[in-house]
Amino acid sequence: MSNMEHTRESWVDVLVIGAGPAGVMAANALARNGVKIRIIDQRPDKVAAGQADGIQPRTIEVFQSYGLADRLLKEGNQMHMAAFYNPGPDGGIQLSERAPDVTASSARFPFEITLHQGAIEAIFLDSMRSLNVEVERPVIPSSIEISADQAILNDPEAYAVKTVLKHVDNAAEEQTEVVHSKFVIGADGAHSWVRKSLDIPMEGEQTDYVWGVIDMVPDTDFPDIRKKSAIHSNNGSCMIIPREGDMIRLYIQLDDKNLMTNGRVDKSKIGPLQLLEVARKSFHPFYFGTPEKFDWFTIYIIGQRVASKFSVEDRVFIVGDACHTHSPKAGQGMNASMNDSHNLAWKLTHVLKGYAKPILLKTYEFERRKYAQDLINFDKQFARLFSGKPRTKPDEDGVSHEEFLQAFQTFGGFTSGIGIRYLESVITNTTHQSLASNLTIGQRILPQVFLRAADGRPYEIQDLLPADGRFKLLVFSGDTTQGGPLQNLMAFSTALKPVLSSLVSEEKIFDVFDILVISSATKTTVNHNRIPLFLRSHWSKVLIDDSDVQRKQGGGGYANYGIGEEGALVVIRPDGYVGTVTPLQKVEELEAYFSQFM
Repeated sequence: MSNMEHTRESWVDVLVIGAGPAGVMAANALARNGVKIRIIDQRPDKVAAGQADGIQPRTIEVFQSYGLADRLLKEGNQMHMAAFYNPGPDGGIQLSERAPDVTASSARFPFEITLHQGAIEAIFLDSMRSLNVEVERPVIPSSIEISADQAILNDPEAYAVKTVLKHVDNAAEEQTEVVHSKFVIGADGAHSWVRKSLDIPMEGEQTDYVWGVIDMVPDTDFPDIRKKSAIHSNNGSCMIIPREGDMIRLYIQLDDKNLMTNGRVDKSKIGPLQLLEVARKSFHPFYFGTPEKFDWFTIYIIGQRVASKFSVEDRVFIVGDACHTHSPKAGQGMNASMNDSHNLAWKLTHVLKGYAKPILLKTYEFERRKYAQDLINFDKQFARLFSGKPRTKPDEDGVSHEEFLQAFQTFGGFTSGIGIRYLESVITNTTHQSLASNLTIGQRILPQVFLRAADGRPYEIQDLLPADGRFKLLVFSGDTTQGGPLQNLMAFSTALKPVLSSLVSEEKIFDVFDILVISSATKTTVNHNRIPLFLRSHWSKVLIDDSDVQRKQGGGGYANYGIGEEGALVVIRPDGYVGTVTPLQKVEELEAYFSQFM
């Protein structure tokens, strides 16, 4: 290296490359868990406008688990209703139906939120700043090398990855830096440098659907401009996504093959005014004026691809668009990306802190790659239905409104993120599914209000299970005012302590596990002090399944979860998904579950 005097070396637990939604989600989650990280981005500034903009119901729950949902709810636009337009008898379009935008019945937030990507990233950047983490920019990675020494790869404490960075600021010195890290996360987008450097191929194909996007404040008499609207006209398809403030986003289908150059979309061949002109034809007979300015526009071709693997040697991981790309119409890109990082961060934390074996890291690709493939299969159908011609008398082969609406609703659980289910693995064991028949093992914990036993205050259970890197043990004890259940609970507590001590040292138990007891006693009869001390590290850790004093919320939790009076132990993973359920009488089954990866 010619400028050796300018080369410095540094050491860090995790280097995150790329500060888009997936990167800032990973960096924030790891920093919150006390992991030493750095995050770099080659763009000199953060995103100002445009880009991804939709947050799904499950992702809002994830934001909530990091304490970040309040700001999202305050700044974003909420989409509660969807409208569907199809060709009318007079050559224009007419309203066919209005329906709820989110059809998943267990949604805690039964709507989508739209907000531009820069504002979403800012929520994370401010949270990271409070943890003394800043994005370093503009920094360009120039080489990455994973150790070939098996002894180093087998030691999670070893700095197995060497990344060379170029700091492209104006300063003349310190241009090059060598970063030694234990792990690297490549969150650097669809054209990922990390993925290409490690020769990970993308599998899948490009469609021939070309779409344009414009963000603007509309001047129109279209009555459903503030609803998510799907327009199928004989002149092509459009979609309206209402946005924060008075803004909307328009997706416009383009059938002009001249927009392509060497298989890529050429943005210089069309501008926002021409895109609006195409949209006007689809919206006939409604009026669309030309706005004073366009906030953002782009053109893209729908590509549907998944990386052949999501990690190399379980040392370098790719997340987000770096490992899967799909059409933005169902609003999945940013959600899938941030949830990749949400899945990976706690696993890296547990391995770095020495709580878990490296085998835990293999579940990242196992869970998220399957999800990405399912997403693309869904996306293919959705893109085909959306981009297809509407069914009319002359075109009987077109897409009917019924077919499109049915797809919209069938896929509701999937697009909302609520239906995501992780398959059987070392962290997902379905042996005793029948003990909590309505809590699907592998899915996120269902929302439910319980009361705090000590003061009767109602709490949404999800809010008591924050993304703090800990496993949550929910002990459904039955009615603790009765002798039988209370004795069973005493026996369970006595058996549980040595099991947890065998997994982590005794002083670390509550760093790794958070224990909550949920009794079926009533608010007028419960005595929280009778719960064994080991199961209540704090007075707030005992809950009851009863309604609040106004009888407006709470109650019926055991029934909603499908848990009988004999009770059960429900293990919630640090990402909010149900890991396993075991009988209170068989603590050895809990030990068997955890000892596979801890």
